[in-house]
Amino acid sequence: MATFSIATHLCMFQHLRNSKLPLHGLCTVESSPFFGSSSGRTRFTGTIPTLLRHNVLARAEDKARDPTSSSFQLQQSSQSQNLTPESGSCDPLCSLDETSSQEFEESYQPKTDSLKALAILAAAATGAVAINHSWVATNQDLAMALLFVLGYAGIIFEESLAFNKSGVGLLMAVSLWVIRSLGAPSTDIAVSELTHASAEVSEIVFFLLGAMTIVEIVDSHQGFKLVTDSITTRNPRLLLWVIGFVTFFLSSVLDNLTSTIVMVSLLRKLVPPSEYRKILGAVVVIAANAGGAWTPIGDVTTTMLWIHGQISTVQTMKSLFVPSVVSLAVPLALMSLTSEVNGKGQNSPNVLASEQIAPRGQLVFSVGLGALIFVPVFKALTGLPPYMGMLLGLGVLWILTDAIHYGESERQKLKVPQALSRIDTQGILFFLGILLSVSSLEAAGILREIANYLDAHVASSELIASTIGLISAVIDNVPLVAATMGMYDVTSFPQDSEFWQLIAFCAGTGGSMLIIGSAAGVAFMGMEKVDFFWYFRKISGFAFAGYAAGILAYIALHKLNISLPTLAEVPFLSGS
Repeated sequence: MATFSIATHLCMFQHLRNSKLPLHGLCTVESSPFFGSSSGRTRFTGTIPTLLRHNVLARAEDKARDPTSSSFQLQQSSQSQNLTPESGSCDPLCSLDETSSQEFEESYQPKTDSLKALAILAAAATGAVAINHSWVATNQDLAMALLFVLGYAGIIFEESLAFNKSGVGLLMAVSLWVIRSLGAPSTDIAVSELTHASAEVSEIVFFLLGAMTIVEIVDSHQGFKLVTDSITTRNPRLLLWVIGFVTFFLSSVLDNLTSTIVMVSLLRKLVPPSEYRKILGAVVVIAANAGGAWTPIGDVTTTMLWIHGQISTVQTMKSLFVPSVVSLAVPLALMSLTSEVNGKGQNSPNVLASEQIAPRGQLVFSVGLGALIFVPVFKALTGLPPYMGMLLGLGVLWILTDAIHYGESERQKLKVPQALSRIDTQGILFFLGILLSVSSLEAAGILREIANYLDAHVASSELIASTIGLISAVIDNVPLVAATMGMYDVTSFPQDSEFWQLIAFCAGTGGSMLIIGSAAGVAFMGMEKVDFFWYFRKISGFAFAGYAAGILAYIALHKLNISLPTLAEVPFLSGS
């Protein structure tokens, strides 16, 4: 899944902690009687360099630099800061991009400003054209296509333009619907289309909101330590496979980003900095994307397809489990033969044994994991949308954490209200903007025209799905899958057809071919400072081999009419 993040901004001091970024001024840390000196009140005097802009990398950096300290300790540190403007700093809610005038002059880049100016002028020109009602009414499709391309370019080049992709996505969505309202037969029709689209998009947003909060609560209690503690081997070749399959199954329940952050943080404890550790991190990326493809809650794209009825729980798990395993096993087998893996044993001590899980962390982990797994069961039992099952799990976990931490004022950070303040709302708003933008293209009939063109010129649905997977290595898979859902519906391809299952598989695993193709890859790149070209030279070939092998495995199983005899044959799950 390209960019589904469960990350959050933490204290600026934690971004700089153990880093090479200089602090201009004086930094002092005051001890806290409960959390210790490393988690107390922090005060800055002077200025701070520009920090990482993205929530995903910020959270990943914190976990990677100091994985021994618990998440709730870091959150206490973040929340207990009391920084004043007089001291040249700010509270945790202030912008991380604030810099002094001196730093601005040092980092001033005329070329970047020129690109920004061109982007703004292009957007203004598009807006000026859109104001012309008669032109829009006559050329609605062209106007919407141009605006979507322009907006998506802003998303792709957000680093160069310094425009946050969430803001660009929201602006693009509103602008597209304005054009649709101008070009529709009547405003009432456009409003009806928008109401229908908003209802569908809201289901996904509520689902993600609940899932992200549950995972954040489990993470704050260090529940995932129960999973990572089971890894004790130091044999390089065996560790490669163990890391891969632990991540694979972890990602099938969590999202691929969270699984990547947890596992790469573990690698920082198990393996010293080396080429071998980078390869293990790349394995985590491939495994996280493969693991998220075969369950309806493992990736945003499969969740979208599941919520809208293109795939069902049981049939998807039966049909995609083997191809997903193949897409991981093939790269693992090929990597096992490389010189970086052979003969490089790691004999580092098991430092994980000294870490302590948060109070009642095991209970919270069990309930949180159970809540996630229960969502498909809830849908099958009640027939209600999946987000209702997710909200049910969140409600149960909310009451539980309130009960077990009642009267513990120093552990408020372990409760749901604080978790809600830490989840990646920026990412949710990005999904909202993208999905509303794509729905406007669907309402205007543009996606249907593209589908008709593909049907006329590309005979094989397998080829269409495979191509979408290849494109997802470059372009975010969320809009790709959303566009595909708008181009085709269940009347074109029925539920659980070969086409929809391949879309779920290809969009999920295709992002592994480039490090920028998925949220897991982006997080790994930030945590381990991996270069794009290193991943392309060392890993992309293995990832492509796994991707192609997985597709061939799916087609072979489908043609031979072979499926796993699963516990999925349970009667109450058969219709989920």
